[in-house]
Amino acid sequence: MKQKTNWPVTTLVAVGSLFIILPLYIAISIALKTPEELAKSVLSLPLGFHIENFAKAIEATNFFAALKNSTLITVTTVVFTILTNSLVAYAIARNMHRKFFKVLYYYFVSALFIPFPIIMLPLVKQTSALGMDNPGGLIFLYIVYGAALNIFIYVGYIRSIPMELEEAAIMDGCSTWGVFWKVIFPLLTPINATVGILTCLWAWNDFMLPLIILNDPADATLPLVQYIFQSEFGTDFNLAFSSYLLALSPMIIVYIFAQKWIIGGVVKGAIK
Repeated sequence: MKQKTNWPVTTLVAVGSLFIILPLYIAISIALKTPEELAKSVLSLPLGFHIENFAKAIEATNFFAALKNSTLITVTTVVFTILTNSLVAYAIARNMHRKFFKVLYYYFVSALFIPFPIIMLPLVKQTSALGMDNPGGLIFLYIVYGAALNIFIYVGYIRSIPMELEEAAIMDGCSTWGVFWKVIFPLLTPINATVGILTCLWAWNDFMLPLIILNDPADATLPLVQYIFQSEFGTDFNLAFSSYLLALSPMIIVYIFAQKWIIGGVVKGAIK
């Protein structure tokens, strides 16, 4: 039997795709044009592929040094965020009947409602006084500031896992640590994937925290080095967009490879 086309949904998908494809097309088009071509038209196709714009952008931003800094900060943040936040959430989820852990849970959740500008100035002073104005301090702040949302997500999921699994493991001789690492942590794969990709995108694309925390220009991340194309009198859009695409490409690759894993994990979690 021939299926009918759902035109309202199809139209919404087409419009949504257009909102994504058009800015991407403009970014790629500008990156491949000369300033003269850009001055004539933003939407027109480039007359030639000026790949030299990417080479100039790499040289201007010291791209590979910034790439190394961003990769180190992002990977370390993701790993330690998953390990530490899942542990804290497990302790809270299995002790919500105790007043201390219930208060601790709501304390973390309340942090979601604190605007960053309110704590920005005290944060700069504290990190400078403690000698944390470096990549190590930045990683620590990412882990701490991401804990509120991550623990909220983890606790809800862990509480859906049957206690009988842990009781069976304890009867088999597992300690509390053994129960978490051998039973609970493998079951957290869908949520670990979600937390991991959200943390990865945040740490990679964040501009504000590196701007106010990092003191040494040699520690600059990719979002920070994009600032070099803006001057008092204008912006070199061709090189800027070339650099933006270079900075964006690692996250596109991560998303392409992580997409199936995340969807597969979510499906498994739903079946469970």
